[in-house]
Amino acid sequence: MFSRFPPFFDDNPFGIYQKILAGKIDFPRHLDLYVKDLIKKLLVVDRTRRLGNMKNGAEDVKRHRWFRSIDWDAVPQRKLKPPIMPKVSHEGDTSNFEAYPEDDWNKAPAVPPKDLEMFKNF
Repeated sequence: MFSRFPPFFDDNPFGIYQKILAGKIDFPRHLDLYVKDLIKKLLVVDRTRRLGNMKNGAEDVKRHRWFRSIDWDAVPQRKLKPPIMPKVSHEGDTSNFEAYPEDDWNKAPAVPPKDLEMFKNF
């Protein structure tokens, strides 16, 4: 999300599956090294070695270099200034989100059964 796209982004759902299975992430060049490191550690396949899922749990994530400037004691007290404050006109205002036609999901092509074979025992 640091680059406005999820780590395994593809326009085609099957392309997303292929990228997940390959486990290769193409990071945009502008991303900070610490962000790349954080993302890689959060996406480790082996749950026992994944950041945030080891002995120290969330503390490992909070201690990551990317978060070094965060005052974690101030977070629950809401003392931190957010980097972006979207303008909203009312509680249900969705003007900060992209608009998608309601019927687009009906037009998405189904994944052919032969392409799903690789997931049979997944």
